[in-house]
Amino acid sequence: MVKKIDSKIVAYEVVNLDEQRKIQQQKDEQQHDIQHMHESVERPELLMGATYKIKTPLSEHAMYVTINDMVLNPGTEHEIRRPFEIFINSKNMDQFQWVVALTRVISAVFRKGGDVTFLVEELKAVFDPKGGYFKPGGRFMPSVVAEIGYAIESHLRMIGMLEPEGLSETQRQILAEKRAEYEAMNGQAREITGGDFPADARLCDKCHTKAVILMDGCTTCLSCGDSKCG
Repeated sequence: MVKKIDSKIVAYEVVNLDEQRKIQQQKDEQQHDIQHMHESVERPELLMGATYKIKTPLSEHAMYVTINDMVLNPGTEHEIRRPFEIFINSKNMDQFQWVVALTRVISAVFRKGGDVTFLVEELKAVFDPKGGYFKPGGRFMPSVVAEIGYAIESHLRMIGMLEPEGLSETQRQILAEKRAEYEAMNGQAREITGGDFPADARLCDKCHTKAVILMDGCTTCLSCGDSKCG
């Protein structure tokens, strides 16, 4: 291919193909040394983990979800923390069979590696045919399995596999102002449920929290900020 040079040549450099191959080989070797999660990774004697308590109105006994993580490439710039196994414990023996099954399946998916975040949406989409329940604060849970999905979501956010959720400080301030104005207009105190939302708030289709108010002809969720008016 012919290329026309319009400017004066002031410097030049000879490309050393052998040196380039050597550099590329070193990069390939470094990439090869990076450890990823896969089903052949042996379980170490010590794993880091966290336990999440789930208390539902459907049972007098709480459920405890423990997720243990493996630290890959420790001490390097590629150090990451990935879920390795999950344990679900409860005194309620009526749930024993499906709890054991869920524990084994989720742990197997964790050990496969790759993007395991899809588990969160799959579990959160499970609905109890007998109906769900409301958590303190007004959030609706469609099932116990869905709440386990929320626990896994919280854990994946903690170890960096999912982006942190939450509103910015400016958004929180705007919602707080809307809440105060709404309560002043309606002359009512806030409902003491832990969620700190008005008593007549409706269920939000986005975050499933009873925090939707109608103000100035526009419905707004005081929990996640979702609004029909943009």
